Amino acid sequence: MRTFDFDLFVIGGGSGGVRAARMSAQRGARVALAECAELGGTCVNVGCIPKKLYSYAAGYAESFEEAAGFGWRLGEPRFDWNRLKANRAREITRLNGVYRGLLEGAGVTLIQGWAQLADAQTVQIGEKKHTARHVLVATGGMPFVPEVAGREHLVVSDAMFDLDPFPKRLLVVGGGYIACEFASIFNGLGAQVTQLYRGAHLLNGFDEDLRQFLAKEMTRTGIDIRFNCEIDMITRTDSGLCALLSRGQRVEADTILYATGRVPNTQGLGLEAAGVALDERGGVVVDAHYRSSVPSVLAVGDVSTRQQLTPVALAEAMVVVDTLFGKGPRQLDYEFTPTAVFTHPNIGTCGYTEAAARAKFGKVSVFSSEFKALRHTLSGSGERTFMKLIVEHASDRVVGLHMVGPDAGEVVQGFAVAMRAGATKAMFDSTIGIHPTVAEEFVTMREPMPG
Repeated sequence: MRTFDFDLFVIGGGSGGVRAARMSAQRGARVALAECAELGGTCVNVGCIPKKLYSYAAGYAESFEEAAGFGWRLGEPRFDWNRLKANRAREITRLNGVYRGLLEGAGVTLIQGWAQLADAQTVQIGEKKHTARHVLVATGGMPFVPEVAGREHLVVSDAMFDLDPFPKRLLVVGGGYIACEFASIFNGLGAQVTQLYRGAHLLNGFDEDLRQFLAKEMTRTGIDIRFNCEIDMITRTDSGLCALLSRGQRVEADTILYATGRVPNTQGLGLEAAGVALDERGGVVVDAHYRSSVPSVLAVGDVSTRQQLTPVALAEAMVVVDTLFGKGPRQLDYEFTPTAVFTHPNIGTCGYTEAAARAKFGKVSVFSSEFKALRHTLSGSGERTFMKLIVEHASDRVVGLHMVGPDAGEVVQGFAVAMRAGATKAMFDSTIGIHPTVAEEFVTMREPMPG
């Protein structure tokens, strides 16, 4: 029988890779993990965590404005971009250390460097080769930028946290959640923000009513959103950057962010040479147990072909751990995966959009509500909240739940548990609400929309 240096070799030190490595080692496996950058991956370093911190920072601008309606007299607020950057960097460095400590504490061998497959069970880093019974690819994704003249002048989302200086004029290209989040964040921090999207509306794949509502709210906060727009060329001028649009218009900016999607990070890993099949986007094709076309090679997270969410990568990693070093194979249920978008206001969503629910279940009932939250009866803000339920008619199950409003992610997380448990609309109706809260609206909607 062939002997190996390790039972599991993980390529990539992001959320999925770290979870798989640590938990496998805790179950007695000999584990190595290779990472060429800081531990924590996109989420910790240039994604979820710093983005949420900056979203909090932007939210204070709204709070300062609203405080007067509640009797507070404040001086003129002054925002210090460099201080925010420094504080964020310190926290991310702390988290990098936490990840390292977790791995080392579990007995994982950490290797710094770029790893690639030499064959189905051999990983090469520099001149050194390591053999492993199983190899897990967890290298995440990377920003995608289409070909555009002058692309050397633009930046991607990874660079947004350390811009120098702070852009007084920001042009955001894209209509997905990353584009919308950065547009909201920098608008809140004081930049003049223009957002261009080649499509007819923001956030493809989200519920149509939610998409329409969010665009109105973002526009209300001062973001200039332009649909059906594309950039032909970017040039540098004496006053900054100039984007020439396909319609002949020009938009001037200090920074141009292209947030036009992400692609699996598989280049230079030696996957195809080792026989690992990739899809048309370059992602690793896997089965229900995250095995690739090469049985010894597995993949989880954004590098693969499932949902691109950090908690999903963590859950997939645990399926791999259980399969390889636990009770055996099991499958992850993706049906009611909740998610949030940290725009201003926030989005929280779980389950099916109205269109998808009608396509899958046939007859559905739709309940929705739009209102000004109690807080804003005194704050002076024009912000409104939107909430929507979609109910399968035959079973009375709540199969879609969507919200645009303050702390939407916090609200929807709890309802996601109920939806996974099969909660019906009757159960929602019989649940006593917490008053006065925004969340209680989900258990007090009584009249379905016509049609």
